[in-house]
Amino acid sequence: MKVWVERDLCVTEANCIGIAPGVFELDDEDKSIVLNAKAASETIIWEAAKACPVLAIFIADDDGHVLYPPKDAGIGPPQP
Repeated sequence: MKVWVERDLCVTEANCIGIAPGVFELDDEDKSIVLNAKAASETIIWEAAKACPVLAIFIADDDGHVLYPPKDAGIGPPQP
């Protein structure tokens, strides 16, 4: 599983950090970044992604196929 945050979408709600503090943190521009994707279970990471109000957290399988957010969400092309 691969996880990343689209910086252009992030609005610094920090829900992801509240749910998975070892995985996500705010950088010096107050944007969420992935600190350590192995610091929480996949279930917790999915919860964090779903808690993002602007769908800025992307999850892909090991082959790079985006699993979240769903294609019908209208989010632009992801940049892993």
